[in-house]
Amino acid sequence: MRDRLREHWLIATAGALVLIAVLVSGLVYWLTIRHYESTDDAFIAARSFSVASKVGGYVADVPVTDNQHVNAGDLLARIDERDYRIALDQAEAQVAASQANIGNVEAQIESQKEQINQAKAQLDQAQAQLKFAQEEDARAQDLVQKGAGTVQRAQQTHSDLQAQQANTERAKTAVASAELGIKTLEAQLEGAKAQAKQSEAQRDQARLNVDYTSVLAAQPGRVVKLSGAKGTYVTPGQSLMMFVPDDVWIVANYKETQLKEMRPGQSVEIRIDAYPDRKLTGRVASVQPGSGTAFSLLPAENATGNYVKVVQRVPVKIVVDSWPADLPVGPGMSVVPWTKVR
Repeated sequence: MRDRLREHWLIATAGALVLIAVLVSGLVYWLTIRHYESTDDAFIAARSFSVASKVGGYVADVPVTDNQHVNAGDLLARIDERDYRIALDQAEAQVAASQANIGNVEAQIESQKEQINQAKAQLDQAQAQLKFAQEEDARAQDLVQKGAGTVQRAQQTHSDLQAQQANTERAKTAVASAELGIKTLEAQLEGAKAQAKQSEAQRDQARLNVDYTSVLAAQPGRVVKLSGAKGTYVTPGQSLMMFVPDDVWIVANYKETQLKEMRPGQSVEIRIDAYPDRKLTGRVASVQPGSGTAFSLLPAENATGNYVKVVQRVPVKIVVDSWPADLPVGPGMSVVPWTKVR
């Protein structure tokens, strides 16, 4: 036996080294790798969206370019605003006219109130004269009955009484007419105020349209797939560019058999396929309550046809502690996460 080992010492040494390597690998796995769950079905994700103008018109300026980073509030595109400026001027003129109309009606109401006061004063005067005429008529009739007065005098006082009664009725009618007139003017005032509110709403909308001619970045991010160009005509809602926010994360589609001990908050080591030499760190943010196919456009109907059990993939959201500023990363880039679950 020893002679054979001496003859084949090289093979024996190689076998021993292989055995040691297997033992060491098993020990390393037992101590480290078994505590992690990994998948190559992972990629960077973001809520990318299309940037469009709320108003139509010719594009006057596009101060950004492809893949440029912008901050919140930066100008992305500008629509020719001249037509909207004219509409705003017209709306402001209409508001001024409505306010002037309100002032005119209010002045008429004040004038009408004075007319009411004047009519009431005339009514008071007429009523006082009527009372005097009634007393004069009563005295004249009493004197005639006693033989101390003339019939002519009694007839005259009675005629004055009838005239004063008619005058009092005219005064009452004048007061009622003046009061009815102020009600009409108050109704006109309400209509004028409603018209003013409508004019103000049109002015506010015109101001918004002028503001909408400037397409601003709602949040920091990068401009991609820029399609808007100076001089082109765009309609409301037409896409000018795509926008990728700075807020990006990783979606790792783990097998459902890997989720037994996976919980939010667990640490994750990440390597991006495009930059294999750079290691990032992060944490599990959440685990989707359901497989990826359950929320697809055409989910699987396992209750029909022949059924073959397939291990499902469940999306896990991973947030990165700090994305490197010198590495351009974006949605769709592949990564390999290692989640420490034990």
